[in-house]
Amino acid sequence: MPRYKLAIFDLDGTLSDSLPWFRQVVNSFADKHRFRRIEDGDVEMLRGKSSREIIAHLEVPFWRMPLIAADMRRLKSQNIDSIPLFAGVGSMLQELSQAGVIIAMVSSDSESNVRRALGDHAALIAQFACGASMFGKAAKFRAVLKRTDIAAADAIAIGDEIRDGEAARQAGIDFGAVSWGYARPEALGRLSPALVFDSVTDILGIVEPARVTRRG
Repeated sequence: MPRYKLAIFDLDGTLSDSLPWFRQVVNSFADKHRFRRIEDGDVEMLRGKSSREIIAHLEVPFWRMPLIAADMRRLKSQNIDSIPLFAGVGSMLQELSQAGVIIAMVSSDSESNVRRALGDHAALIAQFACGASMFGKAAKFRAVLKRTDIAAADAIAIGDEIRDGEAARQAGIDFGAVSWGYARPEALGRLSPALVFDSVTDILGIVEPARVTRRG
């Protein structure tokens, strides 16, 4: 039997290779919304910081964050077809589903963008809880648990950002950290994730334990 009955995925940086697109557009948002631009030399430094630290470094006013997020979603919807999924995502989701794992998506993006990004693979997703605020994922995780009637102990949140791990802890569920996304692996390691995934196929370790690295 799978170790987890429910796998809750993040999209950007976890299933979708959106970081190159984000880097192309972020400074246009910085100019429009009047926060600090991200220079090439800043990228690796920022990948080691939490979302709150990034917001402070970029001097983003908290009151503008919903406006920035809505603006980002609109632009992303116009470019979604040019943002690929990471190799192997489709087959990984298919195998999890066939193994009996319920799959959910919790994302800050809109549900329409998430469905378009996943394409035909969206049919494998049992629950969508999208439009999360920057620090609102814990509430979305709890909502998915309630709708699926699955205990927190039987669920894992899989993501690439520090805020994903923080939200998982707040919701009382395990965190599975992917090493290829927005945050650096060592930054995610400070959260003591239950599992660490170094490739998309490693995620199948939640049903095939020999594939995955355990922490804690």
